[in-house]
Amino acid sequence: MKKLVVIDCCMRAESRTKQILNHVVEALSLRYDVEHIDVASLGLKAVDSVVLDERASGYVPEEIVSMARRIANAHRIVIAAPFWDMSFPAALKVFFENMSLFNITFADDGEKCVGLCSCERVLYITTRGMNIHTGDDIEQGTPYIKALSRLWGMGDVMCVSAQNLDYSTDDEIKEKIKRAIDEALTICKDF
Repeated sequence: MKKLVVIDCCMRAESRTKQILNHVVEALSLRYDVEHIDVASLGLKAVDSVVLDERASGYVPEEIVSMARRIANAHRIVIAAPFWDMSFPAALKVFFENMSLFNITFADDGEKCVGLCSCERVLYITTRGMNIHTGDDIEQGTPYIKALSRLWGMGDVMCVSAQNLDYSTDDEIKEKIKRAIDEALTICKDF
């Protein structure tokens, strides 16, 4: 069975993003061996001068190497994170920095970076409190994930979002989440 890695950065138990993610994981688990990474529970340290010095000397903690390899070997990746400060939670950026390991997720050919990941498609799931749509110039989560996909060689990135949730009634929120779930499940059919 092919491998799906779910990178879950839903920071709250009652996360609206998680509501969509749960349906996606349920659908995809019928076709994929699912590995779930709970980013918030990892407590990863930001890549700083100490981490860079350790990497330069050849030391990277085995749990980081192992996780990066699992991501590099995944056939599909689902990323779920709420919209925070025009992007996503800092914990997700820290996670990506830790997983960006030379000769695991990417390398270079002497002139440019070359992605080493097996993934062909990425699904990014998010919910936004404000009325900001994917592609708006102030929405920076999707462009970052697309750029990372190019660096790591992860293939096409699709985004499913529900927006303006903080300014909607409870019934409107339920309907917007339902539409996002339906859209995500349609993507799952060919994912």
